[in-house]
Amino acid sequence: MDKAPQAGELRLADRMGVLGTETAFEVLARAKALEAAGRSIIHLEIGEPDFDTPEHIKEAAVRALRDGYTHYTPAAGLLEAREAIAEHVGALRGITVAPDEVVITPGAKPVMFFLVLALVNPGDEVIYPDPGFPIYESVARFVGARPVPWVLREERQFRADPEELRARLTPRTKLIILNSPHNPAASVLSRRDMEAVAEIVRGRPVTVLADEIYGRILYDGTFASLASIPEARAQTVILDGFSKTYAMTGWRLGYGVMQAGLAARITQLMVNSNSCTAAFTQMAGIAALRGPQDGVARMVAEFRRRRDVIVTGLNALPGVTCLRPPGAFYAFPNIRKIDSDAGHLQDYLLREAGVAVLAGTAFGAHGQGYLRLSYANSTEAISEALRRMTQAIARYAPQAKT
Repeated sequence: MDKAPQAGELRLADRMGVLGTETAFEVLARAKALEAAGRSIIHLEIGEPDFDTPEHIKEAAVRALRDGYTHYTPAAGLLEAREAIAEHVGALRGITVAPDEVVITPGAKPVMFFLVLALVNPGDEVIYPDPGFPIYESVARFVGARPVPWVLREERQFRADPEELRARLTPRTKLIILNSPHNPAASVLSRRDMEAVAEIVRGRPVTVLADEIYGRILYDGTFASLASIPEARAQTVILDGFSKTYAMTGWRLGYGVMQAGLAARITQLMVNSNSCTAAFTQMAGIAALRGPQDGVARMVAEFRRRRDVIVTGLNALPGVTCLRPPGAFYAFPNIRKIDSDAGHLQDYLLREAGVAVLAGTAFGAHGQGYLRLSYANSTEAISEALRRMTQAIARYAPQAKT
């Protein structure tokens, strides 16, 4: 028999019991606590560019504050900011985008949250990549949907297999989530992959959330968007933002691009939650999109250099193999020969080596046997992390076999 609630006792709604989290922030907190205690910690756990926001963007924000951009804006965003985003999205993907198809949000996460709230009923199915960004599954469970994992496999370079998508579609499927370039495995889908997905979803009453937040962080090949496939355009919602490309994580500036009718409904959710996105950050966003792009090019070139250092170093570790990622800024090494439980190795490396990484299981059950390392850190720090890992794993491997 359930115990009767006591006066003043906190009684949470049942839905809070199924809401997940981002393990990256939990590991970051533990790492910071060790640093506060005097330990030397190398941070490879958090997915945040270590570069500063370009000066012309910061200056645009300061100028906007001085010019009075300190008040409410339309819930969907300033018209001039939506025009700049429409222009940018259209140019990158070879499509025409109207400003009323754009909703600006405080960070990109609200786009996925609002889309699930707007489209998905309890009992509906949401197909999401596993391993994948953990908030996809979390939000689906939160609204009472059934999350259906779309398994990404190493033998396919962690590229989502369209035929596995076809096998998972049912009459209950309401939303499909596609992420390219991908977090955590940093895979990139080709135009042919997108065409295959477009063929599968054509004529079905489903929406595809295309998470393209890493779209400009590419080393090999060219960026492909499902929205660029004409027959899939109406079914596609683009999620993008400024955090990764322009090193603006703390600015909280993202956007969604979708059919105008759906954009109006997402705007309704903005009204009921955030009211609007800060005006001066939107003006900074305009400067980011329309200003010089050399800072982006330099950042990507440096990430490429770091990628080569970390992948070469990981493949030199006994028992570790790692694919060379074509996008984003993550390495996703296979560590099964050391320990099949990635969580154990994650904790050991933090405790014994002072290297903060994430277990692949932070991104779903099919991340077991892998670690995610963010190389948003200096080459010197990455090299030192690899040195520490080499020593720590040499001590750890015999333990793993007993």
